[in-house]
Amino acid sequence: MKTKKIPMRMCLGCDEMKPKREMIRVVKSKDGEISLDLTGRKSGRGAYICKDIECFKKARKARRFEKSFSCMISSEVYDSMEAELENE
Repeated sequence: MKTKKIPMRMCLGCDEMKPKREMIRVVKSKDGEISLDLTGRKSGRGAYICKDIECFKKARKARRFEKSFSCMISSEVYDSMEAELENE
């Protein structure tokens, strides 16, 4: 019996590999808009973080999202994503 392979992703905050389903996807759409993808279904370039707000803050401080998406991200975008995460 073949076991189903669990897709793993690395958190931008803590650098740990975890199952994709346990993580939150941050997506950059074709028009350059950056947002949280809580469903994991939006199209665009994705990066992953743990559901822990500390991992988000670490990734933000180290500019890991900017490196991953090769663009600048305004603090308003970060603040709205952080608020959305805290409400999650």
